[in-house]
Amino acid sequence: MSQALRRDAGQILWVGFPGPRVDEELARRLAGGRAGGAILFARNLATAGSDGEHDTRAIAALVADLKTRAPAGEPPPLVCVDQEGGRVQRIRAPLPEWPPMLAFDEVAGGRAEPLAESVGQAMGAELAAVGIDVDFAPVLDVHTNPDNPIIGDRAFSRDPGRAAARALAFARGLRRAGVLGCGKHFPGHGDTQLDSHLALPRVDRDRAGLESIELLPFRRAARDPAIPMVMTAHVVFSALDDKTPATLSRRIVTGLLREELGFSGVVVSDDLDMKAISDHAGAGDAATAAVEAGCDVLLACRREDVQDAAYEAIVREGERRPAFRDRVAEAAGRVRALKAAPRGQREAPAADPARSRELAQELRAGLRR
Repeated sequence: MSQALRRDAGQILWVGFPGPRVDEELARRLAGGRAGGAILFARNLATAGSDGEHDTRAIAALVADLKTRAPAGEPPPLVCVDQEGGRVQRIRAPLPEWPPMLAFDEVAGGRAEPLAESVGQAMGAELAAVGIDVDFAPVLDVHTNPDNPIIGDRAFSRDPGRAAARALAFARGLRRAGVLGCGKHFPGHGDTQLDSHLALPRVDRDRAGLESIELLPFRRAARDPAIPMVMTAHVVFSALDDKTPATLSRRIVTGLLREELGFSGVVVSDDLDMKAISDHAGAGDAATAAVEAGCDVLLACRREDVQDAAYEAIVREGERRPAFRDRVAEAAGRVRALKAAPRGQREAPAADPARSRELAQELRAGLRR
């Protein structure tokens, strides 16, 4: 029983690591079944030449190496990245510099939605070319607060319906390229005035307001096959749960997202290293609370002590409480099913740099009008 629990706990913990190669600690963690996914950041992306362009061959080699690091009987780790475009684009030149997705608000007529799907497919093909499995995109947040320090131009629109249509089209494009998308940040981070990396934001909009703005894109995404994953927000929503951030709230993750909206895919926590969580709870307590709330994957993107504390707390709580052990097994089952499921086309379209540049230019042209 304990061995099964430990393997399940590993599947639901996805981790960051410090450099551009698999170091001894990460190799030990993956081979020991203590992590089921790896997340790439700028610190992991090798560069080449005096111009500092990313070395896509080295990135592909790193991804391939990561996928060999799994214990016998378990699927390879999923390799993930945040590749939204704009200021959140981890892999840059020689790939195109994609404009921020709010540029879609300047695209004329009915062109925005088909363009969003083409952009998603092009970006997905670029990621698939280096072997990346998961893009933590699209943003389903709505840009409603000009003072928001963290979302802003990452959103697809200022209008909830348009944000939903464009983000879901982008996700369909990723899927066609064979890359798994992840809608974020449930139930909506667009109206906060604090950055959850640095503090715990709060949204005091009433339930009717949340329904018409924040929740509308997620309600549409919840039953869309192009969204196999949803990421939670480290934000308190007073109309939903006045005391607990969404990531740790069973009322929000299980009650609202699962039961009311009908989402059956994988629920991913935002990074447990972020101060919205770490300033208010220890890593172990936050990890068990997130799993109890209904999260299937916990992200621990930077600190090894956080990764260790989260893993050990999940195992310890699972050994203590059968109901929690069952919840961990359910979450791990969803992760394994996600890894095993076919993705998009049998043969993903090849990355086309010229086509990507054309699409980026078309999207950027709206910003110059």
